[in-house]
Amino acid sequence: MPHVLLIEDDPRIREIVERGLGARGFVVSSAPDGDAGLDLVRKLDVDLVLLDLMLPGRAGLEVLEDIRQARPRVPVIAVTALDSTGSKVGGLDAGADDYVTKPFSVDELAARIRARLRWTESEGGVLKAGPLTLDLAAHRAVLHGREVALSARELELLAAFMRHPGQVLSRGQLLSLVWDLDFDPGSNVVEVYVAALRRKLGHGFVETVRGSGYRFLPEGAPS
Repeated sequence: MPHVLLIEDDPRIREIVERGLGARGFVVSSAPDGDAGLDLVRKLDVDLVLLDLMLPGRAGLEVLEDIRQARPRVPVIAVTALDSTGSKVGGLDAGADDYVTKPFSVDELAARIRARLRWTESEGGVLKAGPLTLDLAAHRAVLHGREVALSARELELLAAFMRHPGQVLSRGQLLSLVWDLDFDPGSNVVEVYVAALRRKLGHGFVETVRGSGYRFLPEGAPS
């Protein structure tokens, strides 16, 4: 049974989510604030985190950064009453894997969680490109025999590139493949994550095609 951690300060919402997700086959742990939530992130083997971005004390985005440092591969769905495009983009840019706005139905929330976890369950193979290996089931990337720490979103972006070797992928295609967005929010979220991959893998694998998008080079660009 998938183990979900809910970090939410509203006790009524905690009770609704705990009962609702519990009835739908999830194990749910909860915390009322960011510090308690981070403590559970480090102690528990959770499969996904639901994070309220409007927490008392420390801001939700600060908590998200700490979660990424403690558990870089665990998926995080941001949950908040802020429903503007700018707020959604801010959450995605900060490292959230998905975004759910309040009020929401428990059925919708469960569907979002299953969709986030399905990527791990359904993509059980291993992708290879020259010296680079991506084990989708284990959420593990290895380059020249050395493991490279990637976040869940970085892994998805790399998998999208590795499934389309040599093909130019536009921003819109990447937003659809990796972020499940059918619109361009006008942010630099794609550029941010491409830059992160380049920092961790080197600049040889992802080529910028000016005016068109990005192309993955399976063997890496020659040095």
